[in-house]
Amino acid sequence: MRVLVVEDEPKLADAIAEWLRGEAHAVDVVHDGAAAIERIGVNDYDVVVLDRDLPAVHGDEVCRHVGECGADARVLMLTAAAEVADRVDGLGLGADDYLTKPFAFAELAARVQALGRRARPAAPPVLRRAGISLDPARREVFRDGRYVPLSRKEFAVLTELLRADGAAVSAEQLLEKAWDEHADPFTGAVRLAVLKLRRKLGEPPIVETVTGAGYRIA
Repeated sequence: MRVLVVEDEPKLADAIAEWLRGEAHAVDVVHDGAAAIERIGVNDYDVVVLDRDLPAVHGDEVCRHVGECGADARVLMLTAAAEVADRVDGLGLGADDYLTKPFAFAELAARVQALGRRARPAAPPVLRRAGISLDPARREVFRDGRYVPLSRKEFAVLTELLRADGAAVSAEQLLEKAWDEHADPFTGAVRLAVLKLRRKLGEPPIVETVTGAGYRIA
């Protein structure tokens, strides 16, 4: 998934991002509300992890903007305010979930995963196609019963191809979902990841190149 972390404490923001990247998500980080609104207008995020008390533009305004601009992103609001009234207020602004500080990174990651499922069309818990079985929760992939060890990027690419259910997925779409904003679209990162994925999945090859359209698993 593509996740935006909006947190004004750099160390905490980096820690959240590193944990989520460990779960094979593509993560962008900003430290104020104005930058968050700018990124949301440019990128298609599945989930926004949003600190409520932000400089420049308050987190409440960012939350409202997500709802008003028509973005599909789900919002997980973070705050040190733990009172019931604060949680109700945050949810009333349009947040989809609310987590108080301090929190466990494992719980945050689980909530992000749950919100990501809600941001997309419903998908089965385990994705299957052409002999491939991918379990997003366990981060496990099998082909015809054989375990296939994948890197985080390869796992993310395969997830998007399986979610497409036989349709072609463009390199641009794969960059959007599996890489963060620092990825250079001209490096051939997608082509290299697909090449490695094909090698690991083995014979016969199942990831097809669709000329002018991208890649698919038929």
